[in-house]
Amino acid sequence: MSEPLTVPTSLTAQVERLLPSARLGRLGRLRRGLEKEGLRVDAQGHIAQTPHPQALGSKLTHPHITTDYSEALLEYITPVYSEPKEALAFLSDLHTFTYHHLDNEWIWPGSMPSRLSGNDSVPIADYGSSNVGTMKHVYRKGLDVRYGRIMQAIAGVHYNVSLPEDMWYALREMEKATHVPFNDYRSTRYFGLIRHFRRHSWLLLYLFGASPAVDKSFLPSGQVPDKLQPLGDDTYIAPYATTLRMSDLGYQNKVQSQLKICFNSLSNYVNTLRHAISTPWPDYEALGVRQGDEWQQLNANILQIENEYYSDIRPKRVARHNETPSQALEARGVEYIEVRCLDLNPFDPLGVTEVQMRFVDTFLMWCLLSDSPWISDEECDRLDDNRRLVVERGRDPELRLVRQGESVTLPEWGEQIFAEMAEVARLLDAVEDDAPHAAALAALQPRLRQPELTPSAQLLAKLQSGNGSLSETLLGMAQEQAEALKSTPMLRSREALLAQLIDTSHQQQRDIEAADQESFSTFLENYFAKARESRALSAITPEDGQ
Repeated sequence: MSEPLTVPTSLTAQVERLLPSARLGRLGRLRRGLEKEGLRVDAQGHIAQTPHPQALGSKLTHPHITTDYSEALLEYITPVYSEPKEALAFLSDLHTFTYHHLDNEWIWPGSMPSRLSGNDSVPIADYGSSNVGTMKHVYRKGLDVRYGRIMQAIAGVHYNVSLPEDMWYALREMEKATHVPFNDYRSTRYFGLIRHFRRHSWLLLYLFGASPAVDKSFLPSGQVPDKLQPLGDDTYIAPYATTLRMSDLGYQNKVQSQLKICFNSLSNYVNTLRHAISTPWPDYEALGVRQGDEWQQLNANILQIENEYYSDIRPKRVARHNETPSQALEARGVEYIEVRCLDLNPFDPLGVTEVQMRFVDTFLMWCLLSDSPWISDEECDRLDDNRRLVVERGRDPELRLVRQGESVTLPEWGEQIFAEMAEVARLLDAVEDDAPHAAALAALQPRLRQPELTPSAQLLAKLQSGNGSLSETLLGMAQEQAEALKSTPMLRSREALLAQLIDTSHQQQRDIEAADQESFSTFLENYFAKARESRALSAITPEDGQ
């Protein structure tokens, strides 16, 4: 018999102390932006071999429509909004605008890639002849020689969230920490949020994982992992898997595992990344940085640049000119966090829903307000165990996870988290006309005891009730979604903005290319010389608050 659910008094106390200010509108709303990836595919469901459409603007300089790794991997970036509906409306318009300029191509709705024809069928994105464009291209070539291109064709949703500044001031005052510089306090609390997230991110993978199957072209010829079973002629499934995207079939880097980044402090995080981008790795040295005049990778270090480090969540700050991401963090602290473990929802044309956004907001606020001690070396080694189990067997009724050294079922632990999140939902809903965060919890909690309601189970059921082909099923869904998006009216002002950005972004790229005065080798040497510099002495500037 399971123990009765109790909410930690420390969590309830923090919520109760913040509620009066929240009800008066003094704390504001969370701010969030979306980054959504999606492969372009042809009429047969193969990854598109055509270049990124000129009619969408320059992928180097366009603020909202670009590419990720591949020329075929579209990436949409919304502005920051305090209302999820507004972010989704912008994302919808980006899809609709794109479809006005695609010729017999569709946006793939799944995280795992469409039909591939080997490594070279994934075209590397080309950003033009400027030094910064060349650096982006060579970095991607480096990912190819290190890990292969196929892994880089996987798509997902990145969710960027920040707390309103007034809420940070309220928390700092509540904790009697006003003597701590504002940026230092905020960064410390964000890292606490990240640690709690890392301990519990398995819940997001269970609730939202939607990649239990892969097309056979994704796998090396003749190499089918034991965890996969054939379904039809061209598809492999893992019967209880939630998100193969987050498994060892997806993003992986065994070299990075020795970095041991467990997010105990900002300085540890920054120094570890700086060490990784300046430390050679023998296997990468053996690959060679250049072959004659042809660049193979930016360097032979553990990480070419900081972006190569993969994690399910990252601390972030908008970087200034001539500043790397970690230098921005070091100089002015954490500004927002980026959640990176979300699969595309194949059943929604945008890949993400408002209910999901409201849930993730509540989950992140729960992570922030919960106690989150530093992660020991021993715990760091075990940190991903629960996550791996949920990724591979999340819907298995026999699955048990480990919570503080004791075995527990996924529904039992999940219901405890939901009970605690309900307290946080009260706080977030205090500024809403209704209760969208509580409603999101109510909508998703049944998935704990009814795994057939999860997106991974729903997609698997759709495959099993159809012809068993992942690629044919998702292509049909993509085409249906395209028709719906094409017929969706765009906001006129946004359509005008996106039309203007076509010419503006292309001109900006031409201006950047014309302004280059130094060789790429010199540019790269200067970049890494600056990247190794510490920016810790400029920790606080007047505009960032005291």
